[in-house]
Amino acid sequence: MPSVPLPPKESNLFKRILKCYEQKQYKNGLKFCKMILSNPKFAEHGETLAMKGLTLNCLGKKEEAYEFVRKGLRNDVKSHVCWHVYGLLQRSDKKYDEAIKCYRNALKLDKDNLQILRDLSLLQIQMRDLEGYRETRYQLLQLRPTQRASWIGYAIAYHLLKDYDMALKLLEEFRKTQQIPPNKIDYEYSELILYQNQVMREADLFQESLEHIETYEKQICDKLIVEEIKGEMLLKLGRLKEAGEVYKELIERNAENWYYYEGLEKSLQPSEKFRELMDKFLRVNFSKGCPPLFTTLKSLYYNPEKVSTIQELVTGYEASLRACDLFGPCENGEREPPTTLLWVRYFLAQHFDKLGQCSLALDYINAAIASTPTLIELFYLKAKIYKHVGNLKEAAKWMDEAQSLDTADRFINSKCAKYMLRANMVKDAEEMCSKFTREGTSAMENLNEMQCMWFQTECAAAYQRLGKYGDALKKCHEVERHFFEITDDQFDFHTYCMRKMTLRAYVDLLRLEDVLRKHAFYFKAARSAIEIYLKLHDNPLTNESKEQEVNSENLSAKELKKMLSKQRRAQKKAKLEEERKHAERERQQKNQKKKRDEEEEETSGPREELVPEKLERAENPLEEAIKFLIPLKNLIGDNIDTHLLAFEIYFRKGKFLLMLQSVKRAFAINSNNPWLHECLIKFSKAVSDHSNLPDIVSKVLSQEMQKIFVNKNLESFNEEFLKHNATSIQHQLSGAKMMYFLDKSRQEKAIAVATRLDKNMRDKNVKTLTKVFEALLDGSFGSCHTQCEEYQAACHKLFPFTSAFMPATNEDDSSIASVNHTAINHDLLSNEI
Repeated sequence: MPSVPLPPKESNLFKRILKCYEQKQYKNGLKFCKMILSNPKFAEHGETLAMKGLTLNCLGKKEEAYEFVRKGLRNDVKSHVCWHVYGLLQRSDKKYDEAIKCYRNALKLDKDNLQILRDLSLLQIQMRDLEGYRETRYQLLQLRPTQRASWIGYAIAYHLLKDYDMALKLLEEFRKTQQIPPNKIDYEYSELILYQNQVMREADLFQESLEHIETYEKQICDKLIVEEIKGEMLLKLGRLKEAGEVYKELIERNAENWYYYEGLEKSLQPSEKFRELMDKFLRVNFSKGCPPLFTTLKSLYYNPEKVSTIQELVTGYEASLRACDLFGPCENGEREPPTTLLWVRYFLAQHFDKLGQCSLALDYINAAIASTPTLIELFYLKAKIYKHVGNLKEAAKWMDEAQSLDTADRFINSKCAKYMLRANMVKDAEEMCSKFTREGTSAMENLNEMQCMWFQTECAAAYQRLGKYGDALKKCHEVERHFFEITDDQFDFHTYCMRKMTLRAYVDLLRLEDVLRKHAFYFKAARSAIEIYLKLHDNPLTNESKEQEVNSENLSAKELKKMLSKQRRAQKKAKLEEERKHAERERQQKNQKKKRDEEEEETSGPREELVPEKLERAENPLEEAIKFLIPLKNLIGDNIDTHLLAFEIYFRKGKFLLMLQSVKRAFAINSNNPWLHECLIKFSKAVSDHSNLPDIVSKVLSQEMQKIFVNKNLESFNEEFLKHNATSIQHQLSGAKMMYFLDKSRQEKAIAVATRLDKNMRDKNVKTLTKVFEALLDGSFGSCHTQCEEYQAACHKLFPFTSAFMPATNEDDSSIASVNHTAINHDLLSNEI
């Protein structure tokens, strides 16, 4: 039964409760609730109980809040207020789907309630229910046709649904109602015009867009965007001469914007006098001393002819400057200062590093350092060269040297920390970052608060390589939480942007949020998490004492005593570290609780603490991996690794149709991918080994597999793959691994295929050779100690600076044991700066 309607006195008190809630005077609101509920006649008043619950929620008392709101709803289930309050409570807990249901129930009882309609529209745009959002905005337009937000919100709904014609009609109708004189500049009116123009451009109405921007040019505040739109539209319309004039003016205004040069290039269609122009360009920049010169020219390195021309010019400069301080030996004129030769050598070191000729690169950078040992850029580049050759410890050492020259430079500090993480020096990296983090808190915690995701993804990868899976997973989950928070933060902008008329920025924000998890930070964290969960599924963590017992079987009494003593010291150290961490966590939790108690604002309550020991002992690692996989499948389906990671998960779950889906999607992206080849053979063998599959599943698998294997058996399929990719080390490695997988008796042949280093192999670089070496170590070819040592020695001759291929030092027991083969993976040897 509905609660008794409130008389005037209590009704006024209820209005004061609502006002206190809006003004965040929560304690006063509770007092007024008590005044109503203390009256026996209204002790069960549903709407007051609901508002009390909502107020308690804002004070962090979530359990009590739900209790009162649900009680209020039970007492007055036909009250739109109770349903609305229940929706607000669900919304505060981020349960948006449930909140939408509550709002819809509220609207059934009061269909024209503006506040409920507004709240519903916010949730619909947050959840990207664009059709529902359009309907709700239409209702709001009908109820409030004179309000600006009603027209704008309805137009945005059509824009996001790509119904550009309707969006433009609505915007034009609304624009006509604005009483802005032609000679007056009004910011909000200016933004409306620019938003109209954006919709026109997206609708490919190029002529209309140009005419529109020219018509209202005087009333637009942002004069720069006007010129940019003109240039873009003139190019689209083929009016190249006029576009060129616009871009020349833009370059005069901002000579650092590459977009303007690209526009000018398209409009001018320049000549092919490359050598002459490049010679002039290089001389000017070397004389001025321009450190980013190589970065400027790097985009030309796809063209071997242009690379050859650049190399010929710059090596000529270096020889001549060394001999006579001139760019050319036969030239007359003013001699160049010594700094010109310095920057030429700096450029050549970058040039040869880019070409993979690291010995030459080191020669040039060492010569530059010898002449000027105080220039940060030189040590920075030396570290980068060592990173590219796979010597990460040496790279970290030289980057540390670079940052020591300017300890107040945050960029070089961050780079040094990143290099340390690549070398698995996590503690050193944390100490390096602590120079710029907040005092009184650990650098790790402060970097997490600042959502410093480059550090967290690198940290996760370092922990993963070190086998500290719990700590690695903690970092991956922290990154995932950042992306959730960014998604949730957009909620505040749904009303703000329409109120402030920042419409172009708002639409850009919505589109960014739609593809947020396409970001490289999320992909790196998700990939690490999935790989770790797969490893934990394959090799679950077991009781340490049992592992020690197994490891001690082949040790002498003296060795066993030494090992146990070492383990006891390690356990004691780990225990002390854990106690310190626990005390730190408790202190932080107390501070957080105190802060929450002091604040009288809406809160969604504390989040579950991420405990490494708990994370690495997940009950179902594959289900945890799928949570990270789903956004990748939805947003990064064009990356083959997404589908191959999916295959690895479903392979372990025994989901044959999902395995088939994964390999088919990967096959459509790159049918010749080495990892995909391994997955296909494993999949086909798994299908043939399972004879008890349902008939319909077997039929589908048989039909689809036939399209890929074309009636070849697995051995023939693998041999053809090897033959087709005879000059690729990566492909030969995958084919060799599958050769051994299918027939263990062919170990020698498989290893011979994988370790080929003849001159015909086209990808003979540190990255691929390290992958082969790791495969020899990790058991992909069974036990092959001798072949490991031989391959290591052969690779060392090719790449003498790479740490993985260096022979053992006197401190090590064996050459293989000395190699930290997990320290280098596909990330570490990238050319990323």
